[in-house]
Amino acid sequence: MDPKRARELLAKERERIELALPRLAHEDTGEPADELDPGNLASDLYQDELDEGLADDLREELAALERAEARLAAGTYGLSIVSGKPIPDERLEALPTAERTAEEDAR
Repeated sequence: MDPKRARELLAKERERIELALPRLAHEDTGEPADELDPGNLASDLYQDELDEGLADDLREELAALERAEARLAAGTYGLSIVSGKPIPDERLEALPTAERTAEEDAR
């Protein structure tokens, strides 16, 4: 893959992640959460745990993005970290942070 195109894809991916992360912060609904209405507590807890799980996923995606950027800088972007075989451009277009070929991921 052309390094310029790879940089574009990775920049777009970084922007997506960095925009999504702050949106997962807890938002106060304004409803009182007390022992008299445990439904409010349960709802807030559920949303907080869901948001934290999604934030964890985004942080993992960000780490993968940083590894991809490092491979691009080192000149190894687009090569499998397992076998060194080229990762098809179609796969990198769909998943710019791909570290392995589809066959290697399937195993």
